[in-house]
Amino acid sequence: MAVWRMHNLGLSRLRFEAPEEVVRSLCAVQSQDYGPAKWSIAMRTQEVDDAAMDRAFNDGTILRTHVLRPTWHIVLPADIGWMLQVTGPRVKALNAYMYRREGLDDSTLEHSQALLIDALQEGNFLTRKQLSDMFEAAGIAASRFRLAYILMDAELSGTICSGPLNGKQHTYALIDERAPQSKNLTFDEALAELTLRYFTGHGPATMKDFKSWSSLTMANIQKGLDMVGPQLEHEVIGGMPCWFAEAADWPKVATPTVHLLQTYDEYIMGYSESRPVLDVSRVTELPRQGTAAFNHVIVLDSQLAGHWKRTLKKTSLMIEAALYRPFDDAQTEALQTAADRHGDFIGVTAEPVITTAL
Repeated sequence: MAVWRMHNLGLSRLRFEAPEEVVRSLCAVQSQDYGPAKWSIAMRTQEVDDAAMDRAFNDGTILRTHVLRPTWHIVLPADIGWMLQVTGPRVKALNAYMYRREGLDDSTLEHSQALLIDALQEGNFLTRKQLSDMFEAAGIAASRFRLAYILMDAELSGTICSGPLNGKQHTYALIDERAPQSKNLTFDEALAELTLRYFTGHGPATMKDFKSWSSLTMANIQKGLDMVGPQLEHEVIGGMPCWFAEAADWPKVATPTVHLLQTYDEYIMGYSESRPVLDVSRVTELPRQGTAAFNHVIVLDSQLAGHWKRTLKKTSLMIEAALYRPFDDAQTEALQTAADRHGDFIGVTAEPVITTAL
């Protein structure tokens, strides 16, 4: 099941040419950490590097917003509107406690959105600091968590999304200007589309997997499956009822193969009930070296094999790997190949990987 899922997630072979193709296949890519999220997308392509990812983001080919869980995701401009129609109200409900804690009633949030619409018109992309200053000048306290939830609510309402980078700072833009091509679907059409896209890109997966990924209710998930059931296959795997788009039929992948995944990769975060197919019994064993944690995940073939961290130097990249068990020579070579790929992504040479045992 894990190998099957890796194929559908675009990890077992590089079948995508551009960032938007990856995002279209996965529907949404978790991205509260922008840099690692870029790597999640690029590693599923042939030759996309870090600079190309920034270009796609700055051009608006891909967008970053709150759309599924209370965290950022990268989505396509064509999908952002209909996805928010289905998931936005659910995530707002999950945020209700924080809205109350921060004193954000409906009137304050509506006033904040009106200010955002006025400030961001005609491509006037602003940073969080600039927006915080704007709110404060208008008499709305907007620092730390309060600012975060004001902006998140505006994203979930379909008012704002990511703008281009301003140096290393993220900016915000109006969705109407950034994604004018967003598809207009009814709620049922959008629910059917999200259901089909999830099980196609993430299957085999269970209803509970989809619930944790999307924040939808089980009732809406069942409704979505009722609508798209004829386009999906259904099978009990490992005692779990799973849905997927097509039967397992893919080219054999050479072994050993190593993937250096960021910790929020869809292979890890796209599931809840069926996540144990990855053997996550040791996943919380995150070693530290000084203040730097080995907070990314090493996958050997289809299973978790350890953790990794990187150190960027002027002209090279150092990757350190903490392994659950020692690699043999072939596995060590596959690990170095993965490190070299990450070096290519950044545009530097990867040094020989330093390995330690957990």
